[in-house]
Amino acid sequence: MKNRNKLVQPVLKWAGGKRQLLPEIEKYIPNLNEIKSYYEPFLGGGAVLFNLQPKKAIVNDTNTDLINLYEVIKEDVDELIEDLKKHKNNKDYFYELRALDRTEKYKELSNIERASRIIYLNKTCFNGLFRVNKSGEFNVPFGNYKNPNIVNEITLKAVSKYLNQAKIKFLNCDFEEALKGIRKGSYVYFDPPYDPVSDSSSFTGYTLDGFNKSDQIRLKKLCDKLNNKGVKFLLSNSATDFIIDLYNENKDFKIEIVSATRNINADAHKRGEINEVLIRNY
Repeated sequence: MKNRNKLVQPVLKWAGGKRQLLPEIEKYIPNLNEIKSYYEPFLGGGAVLFNLQPKKAIVNDTNTDLINLYEVIKEDVDELIEDLKKHKNNKDYFYELRALDRTEKYKELSNIERASRIIYLNKTCFNGLFRVNKSGEFNVPFGNYKNPNIVNEITLKAVSKYLNQAKIKFLNCDFEEALKGIRKGSYVYFDPPYDPVSDSSSFTGYTLDGFNKSDQIRLKKLCDKLNNKGVKFLLSNSATDFIIDLYNENKDFKIEIVSATRNINADAHKRGEINEVLIRNY
């Protein structure tokens, strides 16, 4: 990890992003030079990928706009930067652009325009929250920030350079599908939507389909299969009784409780340190 480029950073602020937890995660990551392929089935903001910078990776997310953004950064970063410069930091413009995914015009946007829209909305919306409603429409209000960093040219170009120098395959499918054909010698980092710590705290708004208890159980069964194959994995989740009991069923799994700072919550009083778990099979 000595040759990592520190300019390679997440380009979006992402609810559940792993920047705060990176020092804890790094403690458990094996030597990447000894890994055939790195897999990340829940990519999100990409904090772990961009921190580790593996030379070969298969990464996935069910959010189509997010995967499109990464592909545009890889293939057309200069055009993306130019398009970002057109955006205005005012309320009327924000709501006009936000409303596009409720109209037929959205289908007419180029991949570059769609990627540019997502970055703009993320940088200017309230609390940098990425959320869609049940119809798949972005629904976070305007943030009213004085000087949001809409055109972060240095980070975008650094990420683009990394994505082009490394062998990165992007997928847009279910997490089980993303790991089809995985072999021993590969490594998986799982960062699923977290099990809610209370009924009112459920945040399943990154994609239209959400992520529920049956998905958490399906993920645990996948971890059992990987363990039987000899594939190493690390998984992060909230430290709920449900998650701890679920993974305690497999005696090969080691569970560490760690503290993480969470700055994205609609209720400011609920931001701060919360307990999370890191689960691994090695």
